[in-house]
Amino acid sequence: MTLKIDSFVIVGLTKDNKKFRPSDWADRLCGIMSAFGADNRMMYSPYVRPSCTLDGHKSVIVDARLYDIEPLAYKFLINFANDNNLTIEPIAPDEASV
Repeated sequence: MTLKIDSFVIVGLTKDNKKFRPSDWADRLCGIMSAFGADNRMMYSPYVRPSCTLDGHKSVIVDARLYDIEPLAYKFLINFANDNNLTIEPIAPDEASV
């Protein structure tokens, strides 16, 4: 199996057009990838961050550079989306690092 390394958005909408629950799923998922900063405060990873779509659905933005740092974390996020039947939308390379 060849894995295509792209930035993508996990949208909180199933492929059956149902809203994904719980409502704080994006914060929880990003929390798994977060770490404590120098000021002893929890900070989201710059490679995995919560967002929302233009339609107002909760989402998580995953930067492709995560694969270079931690390929298992990148694969975990893809598997999370697939296991929960969530929509994955690709992001153009120059849009991911905004």
